[in-house]
Amino acid sequence: MGKWDYYNYTPASPREVKGGIKSQSKRGAMSKNWWAKRWNQVLESFNIGARLSRGRAYARKGQVASIDIKKGEVTSKVQGTRAKPYKIEIKMKVLTTAEWQKVIDVLCSEAIFVAKLLAGEMPQDIEEVFAKAGVSLFPERENDLETDCSCPDWSNPCKHIAAVYYILGQEFDRDPFLIFKLRGLEREELLAELTGRSGATCEERVQAQTQSEQEKLEEQPEFKPEELSAAPDKFWRGAELPHDFLGDTEVPKARAVLLKQLGDFPFWRGQDDLTEVLEPVYFKASSYGMKFVAGIFENDEKEDE
Repeated sequence: MGKWDYYNYTPASPREVKGGIKSQSKRGAMSKNWWAKRWNQVLESFNIGARLSRGRAYARKGQVASIDIKKGEVTSKVQGTRAKPYKIEIKMKVLTTAEWQKVIDVLCSEAIFVAKLLAGEMPQDIEEVFAKAGVSLFPERENDLETDCSCPDWSNPCKHIAAVYYILGQEFDRDPFLIFKLRGLEREELLAELTGRSGATCEERVQAQTQSEQEKLEEQPEFKPEELSAAPDKFWRGAELPHDFLGDTEVPKARAVLLKQLGDFPFWRGQDDLTEVLEPVYFKASSYGMKFVAGIFENDEKEDE
């Protein structure tokens, strides 16, 4: 190839894949939830260069034909320019049993962590939990991931591996427990530890913390209603209720908890995820509920406008 031929060179387009795994993002951010975004941020910090952008384009086009996530290992097939898809292998170090026990001990020290995980959500401070246990959840440097591709490109990671990285982020978006699986602990194993079915003391700690909070509530003085007035007109007019008559009310920290605990709905045929469709409904219901408790109604809002 001559000098000018090099400058006029146009990379060959990859072969089209029928039924490939397409990224749901067509432009902008590749992920929605913070933990999936964090995964992508970590990978982008490795300065892989143009291969990452090409991998992003491959992911959006649906060139990833298959992906299988196991403990400490991801295998995939990516269709390139050749007839036969390239085989991809990504390995990540799994945590030892002792390391996982340290992580679970830290998780059990805070009931909110357990509650969110049992509800199918990734706690915002989960990385701090792993740091306190002396380990990390996400890869910290490029050599934390061992990668291999059967393509002829000398670069490692290549664009095919980069495409799998992004599809992995999408899978994490759908199921955050896959991150734990990649680190060596299945969803069922983690939940069993958190609920005490494997002999762990986590359940006892959560119960103790809940009991302590209940005792604090019981220590508060009881509300004693005033005696009824003998004057009928005063009785029927009533008196203003105290502002804390219904106790503490707040929008739930985790939305659609029961729906998430039920898992994927087997008969759902919509293009969008059922939980994602219904979560805004739960949020609006909570918002309307709070307004109702506060005595704010739609007519009042319209009058204020």
